[in-house]
Amino acid sequence: MKRVVVAMSGGVDSSVAAWLLKEEGWDVQGVTFDFQLEGPPYAPAEDAAQVCRFLGIPHRLVEKREEFRDLIVQAFCEEYLSGRTPNPCVRCNPLMKFRLLLAIADEIGAEAVATGHYVNAGRVAQWKGSHGSPSEKAATPVLADERFAVWRGVDERKDQSYVLYGLSQPQLARCVFPLGRRRKPEVRDLAARLGLHTHNRPDSQEICFIPDNDYGAFLERTTPEFIKPGPLVDTAGKQIGRHAGIHRFTVGQRKGLGVALGSPRYVVRIEPETSTVVVGEKDETFAGTFVARGLNWMAMPPPSATFTADVQIRYTHEPKRAVIMPLKDGESAQVMFERPESAVTPGQAAVFYQDDLVLGGGVITDTLS
Repeated sequence: MKRVVVAMSGGVDSSVAAWLLKEEGWDVQGVTFDFQLEGPPYAPAEDAAQVCRFLGIPHRLVEKREEFRDLIVQAFCEEYLSGRTPNPCVRCNPLMKFRLLLAIADEIGAEAVATGHYVNAGRVAQWKGSHGSPSEKAATPVLADERFAVWRGVDERKDQSYVLYGLSQPQLARCVFPLGRRRKPEVRDLAARLGLHTHNRPDSQEICFIPDNDYGAFLERTTPEFIKPGPLVDTAGKQIGRHAGIHRFTVGQRKGLGVALGSPRYVVRIEPETSTVVVGEKDETFAGTFVARGLNWMAMPPPSATFTADVQIRYTHEPKRAVIMPLKDGESAQVMFERPESAVTPGQAAVFYQDDLVLGGGVITDTLS
């Protein structure tokens, strides 16, 4: 019997994922990670343990608070204080969650690891032709049969492929995602029919270490010595106000600017060197070209030639067609949209798709136009 380690969050998705794998004949082992920064033992761990008892599978709680603080939270704070808007889940998946899952799998002799993400995964050759084809007028990415990749889940509202683009080939080779072919209402209904007490657990909408979703207040508590006020200026350089710190702003933001100018204004860019926030009209938030760095490639080897793909620049962004030109350093690419997009935000991930297939991605660092 094949063994699999399932990340159990105490929610409905991981609960149903574990049940599905058990039904398929896997020897399922549940694990919950405690990544809290402070406080008592991780509360959802008891929900996860209760589900595991219900399913008749082992469960363990693994505390990794200090490591999570060093690898994920510190980087999150540094990015915000540098005028960028990070997505900590994108960083956490390869560096913490899946790395730790695979370490436990190796320890207990498990072939695979699994989570409740709404994605599909496998070898590229297994999926060729099943997800359409790129535009005929576009340069086609060169896919590689021997590579592993992820595809969007069938539930468009819950698809989480965007936050998994950073997984490595060794990690992907051992990943199982039981919910990729299911929709969230179906998962909740199944959990209710099974009698899982997590069937009506609300979805988490915030970053796990900021439960109230107030990033600004978190940074003020965590790094008060680095918070400093600065000028709020228009795109002509005229000062129109003051702000309490760049950590309270992100590119494209309209609310909470602290000024009333008679018509809506948006954050156009953040200049951390002088703690300046630049605001302008809606059309001034658009950019057509940016640089993505720290690239990770999934369905294709690192490209040497320019190609065209759909590019998603936020978790909720609708992917748009763009030309991707690899740069000489081999770790970066210049991305040129067919039409400028609003709020191209440094710090966010840019993920490249061929239809539903994740080709790769990187982190937005510079907007060029």
